Amino acid sequence: MNKDLSNYRKSYEKSELLLSTVPDNPLQLFQTWFYEVDNSGTTDEANAMTVATIGLDGFPKSRVVLLKKYTYEGFIFYTNYNSEKGKAIANNNNVCISFFWHAAERQVIIKGKVEKIAENLSDGYFESRPKGSQLGALVSNQSEEVSRQDLEDKLKKLEVEYENKAVPRPKHWGGYIVKPVEIEFWQGRANRLHDRILYKLQEDYSWKINRLSP
Repeated sequence: MNKDLSNYRKSYEKSELLLSTVPDNPLQLFQTWFYEVDNSGTTDEANAMTVATIGLDGFPKSRVVLLKKYTYEGFIFYTNYNSEKGKAIANNNNVCISFFWHAAERQVIIKGKVEKIAENLSDGYFESRPKGSQLGALVSNQSEEVSRQDLEDKLKKLEVEYENKAVPRPKHWGGYIVKPVEIEFWQGRANRLHDRILYKLQEDYSWKINRLSP
């Protein structure tokens, strides 16, 4: 197999990002960009984000999850705490999350510390999920080897068991919040002279803002 991609090229010319006009807090800029992308109709899941962790084997690993909430404190997603990513986070809570909105020619790259959210918040979100998704959380020992048939059989049994009653949230399933220490905003520009604005959290919780070379 040999496929040369060196001639794949695109000129990025849709917008600009100027140091003179960005807000003091990066979460304000994130909210503006998210709303613009989400309302543009060009992206199916604007909240799809890549989470990168350092695994127990020492290798970094990235996977796409769905952002479920963001606040001035950080970015929240939900998963199985016993999954590969959950075990990696328990061992090293330094993570990187990123968004790539290709139609807008924008990226956001966030370094942060991740921790579990309060159990009542995980309970509330779990209760809001469709019943099929709730049962799926009970069925799956995420990241463990399994056959498709075993998954289907377990789901059928649980559908009968919980036909007329509420599904409890598994204690090994819940939310994480990524509290950022650095947020980089990347806006594609012509001639590969992209705009890169970096926010770094300071000891007094203010943000230092710099432009980076593309």
